[in-house]
Amino acid sequence: MFDVSKAKPMNIKIDRSGLREKIILTIRRVLVYTVLILLTAVSLFAFYILIVNCTHNHYAISKGFNAWFGTEFVNNWKNLFDDKNLFVATAFRNSLIVSFSTAVLSVYFSTLTAYAVHKYDFKGKGILYTFILMIMMIPTQIAGIGLFNMSNDLGLINTFIPIIVPAVAAPVVVFYMKQYLDTVLPKEMIEAARIDGTGEIRIFHTMVLPVVKPAMAIQFIFTFVTNWNNYFIPQLILQDKDVRTIPIVIGMLRSSNPATFDLGKVYMLLMVSIIPLLIVYLIFSRFIIKNLTQGSVKG
Repeated sequence: MFDVSKAKPMNIKIDRSGLREKIILTIRRVLVYTVLILLTAVSLFAFYILIVNCTHNHYAISKGFNAWFGTEFVNNWKNLFDDKNLFVATAFRNSLIVSFSTAVLSVYFSTLTAYAVHKYDFKGKGILYTFILMIMMIPTQIAGIGLFNMSNDLGLINTFIPIIVPAVAAPVVVFYMKQYLDTVLPKEMIEAARIDGTGEIRIFHTMVLPVVKPAMAIQFIFTFVTNWNNYFIPQLILQDKDVRTIPIVIGMLRSSNPATFDLGKVYMLLMVSIIPLLIVYLIFSRFIIKNLTQGSVKG
């Protein structure tokens, strides 16, 4: 018979390392989500104030913070679009033409350039790519005066050509697309298409573009937003009232005569100016999510 009185107590060790890691992970997640929620609230609060101030007149806005909506939205809208010195509707159209044209051309030709640098081996390839990266470090303001003088000599002042054509050569977009192609484009697919006798241009349009579509969508958003908000170069080139863009009109309205200055019109113009940006983001945001998902899977 087994003598229970002589049995030794068993030392059971509980591994608490896994529990400790779970607690630390939970605390980190709580902190991260708290910071993200606060940052989101601050960002949304700025948009809320913008929309609220669109519904108040100049006197109410000048008094200070307005927490709730007013009744002057329609009046501010009429005052903005009826102003014969601003031509807001024309500026809105001009900004759409410049931003959309620049975004489409820049993304397409930058992708074409990135594909050439990625796929083909030619003499001076490294030097060319280094030169493209060096251009990224040159501020736009440095080339502004030269661009103005050249446009003036060619008679291109008050036209969209000096705004659209130089922006097509976008080193930042080329760099991003080159990095993306290095990650997602399989060389075997291109070689198989060449063996089948497919031309290079057809390979690019039918095989490469569908693969890099998420990255192109992201760069389209960035390029559209950059050109929509561009003020320095258009302010130099577009001097006539019929070719002004939205940033130029905003600058004119903010620096107008104090006797006629109207904060209600300023906030209304700011709200109108961000509507296309929100539409473009909502259209292409699914590509951003798809791109992030692909990156996480590959990582």
